[in-house]
Amino acid sequence: MLLVMDVFTRRIIGFGIERANVNGISVCRMFNHAIAGKPLPRHLSTDHDPLFRFHRWLANLRVLEIVEIKSVPFVPVSRPFVERLIGTIRREYLDRAFFWNGVDLERKLVEFGDYYNAYRVHRSLDGTTPAQRACASLPAPGSFGRHAWHQHCRGLFQTPIAA
Repeated sequence: MLLVMDVFTRRIIGFGIERANVNGISVCRMFNHAIAGKPLPRHLSTDHDPLFRFHRWLANLRVLEIVEIKSVPFVPVSRPFVERLIGTIRREYLDRAFFWNGVDLERKLVEFGDYYNAYRVHRSLDGTTPAQRACASLPAPGSFGRHAWHQHCRGLFQTPIAA
């Protein structure tokens, strides 16, 4: 699994899933799939995995005009937001959800990404969501005199909505 996130807004950009052994070509394919249809980043932070030194990966970034920034080797603290997000996805979702194959996993991760970006508030973002931080259009707040529960990720998460 490849995860692409915007570090400033903490927004999940996309996921790339490979159903077999991962090699340099599949990393390029997963990255291109994760960012498809979205604005291209100017910079990309990666770790020192040998897959990110593969000549096709470097050529892919050159073609997309993305500057790669390497994190400090063997220091997960140098990429805290991604490490925290990976832990959140594992703890809050993957440990509780079953998936049958790569397609099912990808569909469920996209559902979680939508929930995470639009509805899950973050203490580090002063109680806002990544979508609010990115100034994305959100529904107008309503009165909670009458409310119902909106289910996300097949009922695993619920948020109140005005009824």
